[in-house]
Amino acid sequence: MRTFFTSESCKDAHPNALNPQSWLQVERGKIPKLSSQYSSASIESLIKVPEPSILPFFKPIDYVEVLAQIHEELESCPPQERSNICLLQFQVFRGLGEFKLMRRSLRAAWQRANSVHEKLVFGAWLKYEKQGEELIADLLATCGKCAEEFGPIDVASHLPFAVNVSSQERNLMNGNHISRNVIFTIGNEKIICDRQRISELSAPFHAMLKGYFSESHSETIDLSANNISPSGLRAIRDFSLTGNLHDVPPNLLLEILVFANKYCCEGLKDACDRKLASLVSSKEDAVELIEYALEENSSVLAASCLQVLLRDLPNCLNDNRVVEIFIHANRQQLAVMVGPVLYSLYCLLSEVSMNLNPMSDRTAHFLERLVDFAETDKQRLLAFHQLGCVRLLRKEYDEARRLFEAAVNAGHVYSVAGLARLDYINGEKLASYERLSSLVSSGTPLGWIYQERSIYCEGDNRWDDLEKATDLDPTLIYPYMYRAASLMRTQNVQAALAEINRILGFKLSLECLELRFCFYLVLEDYKAALCDVQAILTLSPDYRMFEGRVAASQLRTLVREHVEHWTTADCWGKLYDCWSAVDDIGSLSVIYQMLESDAAKGVLHFRQSLLLLRLNCPESAMRSLQLARQNASSEHERLVYEGWILYDTGHYEEGLRKAEESICIKRSFEAFFLKAYALADSSLDSSCSSTVISLLESALKCPSDNLRKGQALNNLGSVYVDCGKLDAAADCYISALQIRHTRAHQGLARVHFLRNDKAAAYDEMTKLIQKAKNNASAYEKRSEYCDRELTKADLEMVTRLDPLRVYPYRYRAAVLMDNHKEQEAIAELSRAIAFKADLHLLHLRAAFHEHTGDVLGALRDCRAALSVDPNHQEMLELHSRVNSHEP
Repeated sequence: MRTFFTSESCKDAHPNALNPQSWLQVERGKIPKLSSQYSSASIESLIKVPEPSILPFFKPIDYVEVLAQIHEELESCPPQERSNICLLQFQVFRGLGEFKLMRRSLRAAWQRANSVHEKLVFGAWLKYEKQGEELIADLLATCGKCAEEFGPIDVASHLPFAVNVSSQERNLMNGNHISRNVIFTIGNEKIICDRQRISELSAPFHAMLKGYFSESHSETIDLSANNISPSGLRAIRDFSLTGNLHDVPPNLLLEILVFANKYCCEGLKDACDRKLASLVSSKEDAVELIEYALEENSSVLAASCLQVLLRDLPNCLNDNRVVEIFIHANRQQLAVMVGPVLYSLYCLLSEVSMNLNPMSDRTAHFLERLVDFAETDKQRLLAFHQLGCVRLLRKEYDEARRLFEAAVNAGHVYSVAGLARLDYINGEKLASYERLSSLVSSGTPLGWIYQERSIYCEGDNRWDDLEKATDLDPTLIYPYMYRAASLMRTQNVQAALAEINRILGFKLSLECLELRFCFYLVLEDYKAALCDVQAILTLSPDYRMFEGRVAASQLRTLVREHVEHWTTADCWGKLYDCWSAVDDIGSLSVIYQMLESDAAKGVLHFRQSLLLLRLNCPESAMRSLQLARQNASSEHERLVYEGWILYDTGHYEEGLRKAEESICIKRSFEAFFLKAYALADSSLDSSCSSTVISLLESALKCPSDNLRKGQALNNLGSVYVDCGKLDAAADCYISALQIRHTRAHQGLARVHFLRNDKAAAYDEMTKLIQKAKNNASAYEKRSEYCDRELTKADLEMVTRLDPLRVYPYRYRAAVLMDNHKEQEAIAELSRAIAFKADLHLLHLRAAFHEHTGDVLGALRDCRAALSVDPNHQEMLELHSRVNSHEP
């Protein structure tokens, strides 16, 4: 979901709602201490933590089992069911927060589409998901590559032509035909037509003109009462002779379409249908014509209109006319528009509408239709749950309860959280607690169960549940926020900051940054508060704080009045310090501040994008890269940024081409650096290392600042290591360290290790750990250079600092397996798999299951892993081997 699904408890204004102006006086040095000026209730409102939302996602108890079933079904199901199964896979990955896998599943649904309607729905969905990436298509076009993989479909070419009569029937008629004309009159006008040709248009015309009706003997037939104009009839006459409707205006085509439908002229109707479909090019066209299409059962026109509307998402849902079409069309009309793909269509519409406004009537109506069109149990349980979440937000509690109960009865255990929340709203806190306790005692323990139960208890019990929630699923942000806020209220400042920093160390959550910003306001540490609010605005320029009541940009303006002004030189010095200390959030904040000056904005946005990629924020990074391109000061600089945009989206060869174009204009550091990167990834030839070395050496000869030169030296050292040139590599790393490129310690440690000096490698990594603010990866790397006990300690530290890193779990599991502790080894892997769908964890657990003789467990993990990556060769081989042993 692009928008935050606000929790039910947060939508009413707090009695002590924050007034930013009251916290931040504009004149520096005149801010009274909070303890003397503000009540504890005001401080309480400032650091209030909202209850976690009931998310409108599919969250099965055992997602591995569901993914395994999906893979098995994809291998055996009929072709027409594959897209829906891929859609279910998408829903599972969405519940896990695996955004890359979500998009891959949507792409698989598009690729496996068995009909034009599936193709256009999933194509439009992919286009919607790729909003903001239109520039990539344009850049690919400049490189001569297909610009839009999921472009509009030629609907008419995918739907079968209508056939009026068979060739045998036509030949028979021609053989018995006595050539003569018939005159049709409309008012005072007469239109002379070929009787035989008109009779061939449909069975009713054949009966009228060649059968036993009185008109078959008439030379003149009056059609004045049949809602066809003379111009329309002349076009029909021409069609009967030529088989086409060239140069017929749209209004006349509509008239002919109605007439053709009335007289069952399938060939004529089909020609009108296709001709009108070819004219649909805008939302206005689609809105105007789709009603005719549905009324006249014109499938080509209806699908063409639908495609135009869907490709205009989300904008078209702001048009009430469009919304009315999707809300009020009956099942028969929808079948004309989208064939049997009703569930997928309303999944898409519901998704987009929830992102726009989950509380709107439009969202509720779309989800009601989704419930109506659900066909399988899993489709129904998700539709019930999503509509229940929306009813809860809208405070329609009785209906929400009915829907959550239906979802639970259909097998969606997560919907119990919705029922518990409703009990709580009704003042039945004990009932809420008991609902969750029954889940704790009866099934697999999951983090969200303990998180939800914590809301309904107090004191140590609440704290214990939140600790258990974090232990089971460290990605849940509410437990960290609650613990941090509780510690802050008891004036345990350092513990509060340490707690919120735990989650921010591996998951850059806007809500957590906002809470830390509030802590700094309470502490009157405005410099630190400014850092956090500027990081927030980098990630989300329109972000609103304090339950949506205040724009983050407004708070930044107020806070900045209390922070000493930095000159451009100060900013560069601070950026250098933060970059060297591997303080990525601090670096983001400094760059945000520098962008207000007249500095080279293209360069700054580019640096911003590098940091955002390092922080695993790819969408924000792409936005920054596009801003870098827009603000480039020269053509050669713009080409470099275009090359990085292509490189970062996997188009390495095209990125390489942009780098070469830039170098032709001007030899620059960034152009050579980009070319070296792109060449290394686009070439399969191992001999290209010498070329990469030459390119990086050329980059280092060009003007640049030490931040980028340090990166180039570090990369050059890595290439030298791969080539076995350890002395040259060491020189590069030492040079990088001399200009404070802290990450070069890791490369130098590798050189020491390859020289069989493990102790020096360990010491080098220790230096990196001491210098780097974000050092989980440094602990992980250092673990390779010490004995088993120290390795174990380092990897435990990695898991504390960043529980999403999978290597420590795999290492610990392998050690346990070596010690013949098979079940403990499997449990170690299961601990991480519970919250992270990782191919390598599933692969290793499958191998462990195979080793212990658990064929079904191994097969389940193999299938789930192939849902994550269906082309992983080792996984395919293991799956084949295990599958041959299945009982």
